Amino acid sequence: MPSDPQPQPEQLDALMEPAPWVARFAPMVPTGGTVLDVACGNGRHARMFRDRGHPVVVLDHDVVRVSDMASDQEVEIVARDLENGRPWPLEGRRFAGVVVVNYLYRPLFNALVKAVEPGGVLIYETFAVGNEKYGRPSNPDYLLHREELLIAVRPELQVIAFEDLEEHAPRPAVKQRLVAVRPA
Repeated sequence: MPSDPQPQPEQLDALMEPAPWVARFAPMVPTGGTVLDVACGNGRHARMFRDRGHPVVVLDHDVVRVSDMASDQEVEIVARDLENGRPWPLEGRRFAGVVVVNYLYRPLFNALVKAVEPGGVLIYETFAVGNEKYGRPSNPDYLLHREELLIAVRPELQVIAFEDLEEHAPRPAVKQRLVAVRPA
């Protein structure tokens, strides 16, 4: 049985690059404010914000891929399965930036919105209905409905930018993207 091909160096680099949507709106996060990277994966967004001088909190069920950041005093690593029915692990904490990319668990919407401090920014991007024709994710539990992100953040946050689109590069996908701020 043939093994899966190993990713090429340029593919690995792309996995470490921040999502263009996040990079585009990162300057909106108040200078020096703490950024929460939800379902952080390898920490590509947390690393970008650290490079910009922000303290970061990384949150994921598996934090092995961000363990190299543990020695940084400005990085807090929180290992938590967000889908096991336990309470939101950061209750009462507010962040200058909350970043969520390629992750959807609807019961967290309220906690994510509440986690944005006054003047802070929510940057969110994930898959939407229609993506099933391109492969994973295809389970409707992990696909946003039309304008679902807009509905989830209003009226608490002010929407700055929103996209609900089908894209063809870097690979075909249907996505929703949102940037919203909490009025100061």
